[in-house]
Amino acid sequence: MSCLAPLVARWAASSAAGSKRLAEVASLNPGVSRVVLKKGKAQIFVTGNPMVFSGAIDRIIGRPPPKTGDLVLVTNGAEEPIAWGVYNAVSMFRVRVLQTQDEAARDPHSNFDIEKLIETRLSGALALRKALGLPSSETNVYRLVNSEGDRLSGLVVDVFDKHIVVASSAAWVEKYKTNIEETLKRLVGTKLLTWRPSVELLKEEGFECVIESEERPEEVHVSSLIHLFIEGFSDGFFSDTSLCCQVLENGIAYQVSLGGQKTGFYVDQRDNRLALRSFCKDKTILDLCCYTGAFALNAAITGASRVIGVDSSKSAIDLADANISLNNIDPQVITFEKADIVQYMKAALSKGETWDVVVLDPPKLAPSRKFLEKAAIKYRNLNAMAMQLTKPGGLLMTCSCSGAVAQSQNFLSIIQEAARAAGRKAALLRVSGAGPDHPIDLAYPEGSYLTNCLLRVI
Repeated sequence: MSCLAPLVARWAASSAAGSKRLAEVASLNPGVSRVVLKKGKAQIFVTGNPMVFSGAIDRIIGRPPPKTGDLVLVTNGAEEPIAWGVYNAVSMFRVRVLQTQDEAARDPHSNFDIEKLIETRLSGALALRKALGLPSSETNVYRLVNSEGDRLSGLVVDVFDKHIVVASSAAWVEKYKTNIEETLKRLVGTKLLTWRPSVELLKEEGFECVIESEERPEEVHVSSLIHLFIEGFSDGFFSDTSLCCQVLENGIAYQVSLGGQKTGFYVDQRDNRLALRSFCKDKTILDLCCYTGAFALNAAITGASRVIGVDSSKSAIDLADANISLNNIDPQVITFEKADIVQYMKAALSKGETWDVVVLDPPKLAPSRKFLEKAAIKYRNLNAMAMQLTKPGGLLMTCSCSGAVAQSQNFLSIIQEAARAAGRKAALLRVSGAGPDHPIDLAYPEGSYLTNCLLRVI
């Protein structure tokens, strides 16, 4: 008998108990509709995939039919319960699974009680970050909730010292906004919370964001204007000092705009910025798409001889300049320039300029799979120029934050094409993603998005 047999039997017994428990709880809530899956579609949800697409659904049992935000029971084709979740009448993600049958057996108190589930999941997320040593005396900015990775699909939460920034991309998150806010503030121990709904993603969820007319007096950083920021930012709000705070990451201080890109700071690159420090001493560094200067600052504090950061946003460059002073770094060592990186690289190439280390961290170029082909061309062209600007034997740290690219697993092929176009050879030294505070659910690998590659260019 296989040594795994007892474990499989135990899991099956637990799942059966969870299924029975879900059926019992659902029977006590006759208004709960049942979402019946097509034959052969149930297994991926039994094992934890949180997204039930409309094409996987055979029929819905319930009158009246469920509305967006309603809790529903998910069953297999034989109408045996396998999970429960939140329904969306218009999204391609028709059900976001919140608890599978085996989870229901382990945590029966949260069955069909979304407020208890939110409490349990947020408490678990906080416990994980504490186990990872976050926050610490050296770092007080980190990701507290990473959507599917923390079993709260559509919810992202970053902590900036005493400030919480919530990025919402699911209608159910908006419906339970008050509960999420109150639970987060209590667990983290702060009243400062900024709610940033992702407007375009929520439109696809059938949810229209409403601009609040007033800020709550106890939440001076909670802003009704944050709805304007999706992936980019507005320079006007970016430079609004009422939306700024100071954080510490690996001993470096940063002035952060909570109205900036994403949640205001790229917390996912923390470990990659730390890795950069190990090979910058006495080197020249070019940081392209530098944003507020995090990679460049890490290079400068570890003894780089010369560092240049380039970004197209004046407001980002202004904050990057402020971060030089904040860390008492010699401005003769590090400078930031506002420029389009393509034009900057072309001008540098025409002058024959090269650097020991080049960092290329462009914004998301493929928001979905349909943009993959065009994005691949852009990544190839950017990397080809970046390689030409790298001294022979030098290093290129190149990144993609496009989930569609990560899922295609084509980024290394794109880089190889870029090397051929540049007339250079490249050897891969390191591949990494986001830090451990960005967990990825193995049942939902689509949650992976960041790829960071370190190359030796010859």
